[in-house]
Amino acid sequence: MYVKTKLLSSLDKVFLDEEPTQPAWTSMSMLKGETSSFQWVATVDEGSVFEAVISVESPLKEYIRVYTVGHVPSQFPAYSHSDDNFLRRTPGLYPDVLFPCEDGVFNLMGGQWRGVWIEIDLPDDAPAGIFPIRLCVKSIYDPQYFAEEEFTLHVLEAVLPNQTLICTEWFHCDCLSVYYNIPVFSEQHWTLMRNYMENAAHYGANMILVPVFTPPLDTQVGGERPTVQLVDVNIVEDGYTFGFEKLDRYLDMAMNSGFSYFEISHLFTQWGAGHAPKIVAHKDGVEVKLFGWETNAGSSEYLYFLNTFLTELKTFLNKKGVLDHCRFHVSDEPSSLTIDSYARARNGVKDVLSDCCVMDALSDISFYHDGLVPCPIPALDHIEPFLSEGLSELWAYYCCGQTVDVSNRLMAMPSARNRILGWQLYKYNVKGFLHWGYNFWFTALSKKAINPYAVTDAGALLPSGDPFIVYPGDDGRPVPSIRQLVFFDALQDMRALQLLESFMSHEEVVAWLDAECGYPLTFSKYPHDSRWLLDSRQKLNQKIDRLISNAKL
Repeated sequence: MYVKTKLLSSLDKVFLDEEPTQPAWTSMSMLKGETSSFQWVATVDEGSVFEAVISVESPLKEYIRVYTVGHVPSQFPAYSHSDDNFLRRTPGLYPDVLFPCEDGVFNLMGGQWRGVWIEIDLPDDAPAGIFPIRLCVKSIYDPQYFAEEEFTLHVLEAVLPNQTLICTEWFHCDCLSVYYNIPVFSEQHWTLMRNYMENAAHYGANMILVPVFTPPLDTQVGGERPTVQLVDVNIVEDGYTFGFEKLDRYLDMAMNSGFSYFEISHLFTQWGAGHAPKIVAHKDGVEVKLFGWETNAGSSEYLYFLNTFLTELKTFLNKKGVLDHCRFHVSDEPSSLTIDSYARARNGVKDVLSDCCVMDALSDISFYHDGLVPCPIPALDHIEPFLSEGLSELWAYYCCGQTVDVSNRLMAMPSARNRILGWQLYKYNVKGFLHWGYNFWFTALSKKAINPYAVTDAGALLPSGDPFIVYPGDDGRPVPSIRQLVFFDALQDMRALQLLESFMSHEEVVAWLDAECGYPLTFSKYPHDSRWLLDSRQKLNQKIDRLISNAKL
């Protein structure tokens, strides 16, 4: 039997119908406390179809996980107005999902390039040194190996520092309930949420969306998402009372999973704060809908409710010891056309949130200049005007619309475009990053639920890769994607640059970084070559290693 194999980096996306031409990637260095990956890919004779099994032999085996690279369909890879920095723009199958391969068994098919993903997750106390990672592949029916490859890993003495960037990937509790067909806030639902929280935190998310009320996000006007309201509201004769038991449990679970920051869900509807979110309450033991699309954002009744609620919520969060780590939202992605309605909504809660951080994703700097959003979160392609404002807490985000010049992580994009973000965030001292889609498994505007293994583009309405970065596992645990792991690489690059900064000034690190690029790195001008990223990270590791060695002399 003919077989052809190759070792590749984590930045190389391999399509079933295209032989990879990227240079082989056979060695790298890592810091302790870091997670990194490489790939083994292969093709066999045309017409051959059989099960293979891969085994890993290495002194570091206990830190290694193996996944098979799965390919998922995309009807909508890219907008027509997007730039040319895409691998493909045609509908088809794209490499993305990483299926856990604990038994090492996977399929090889003739005429197709298939492979496995090798993830190395080093603890802070991992041994330093040079270690082989030997991959041995055989037919499940034949004890003889038909392919062997050896990768060399150099574990350095340095330990990757903790993440300082605040990173949120919006966590959609309702999508877990709907996909797994279990009641909201049932014990099964709490278990699912914990499993997914632990995954998100492991891969760099440290702020979590907290649905005190059902988040008014990605919802058709007049439509509703399933109720996932953590705060119980009771209508009483003289107003309202609030129960925070579920919220208390949610916060505890998030903190135990690794989250340190909490993003209170939006107080008004998306794209301009026109209405109240859906809020349900109990009156005389019966659940009733209290507010929703029929409630104007400026309603005196709603603003009274909101101020009463926020006063009690802040008291609860303060007693919990997390108020200083909370961020509040008014409305997501308001535009210049909705600045008046946003201002009315913002002013309605201005006093009660005067001592809190209010932040929203937006692109028009007028919201900041007018004092409406003290902590703006601009999109990467609109961030330039914000860079010169001297913001004490500069944030950034991207979503489906950022497809010209700037970083993003759509499926059809090269992985280098995903990973470059870490270098950019470091250079510009960005304090926080937001993305809306950790597990959004609905069509656009939440009109219906989807199977994310079959629909990756929100019903052919958003480019594949924008709505989610994890897939639902049959065991109630998330299945990661290439994009999730590469995005985490970007966050780790930022941490490695911060480690270098502990030996020199920020300006000196930036000067080195710009010299590596050959020009000043910006959010829209950066190397597109994956090999530049890989080689520059290795050079960065070498600089850190030398500086630590010299410090010991």
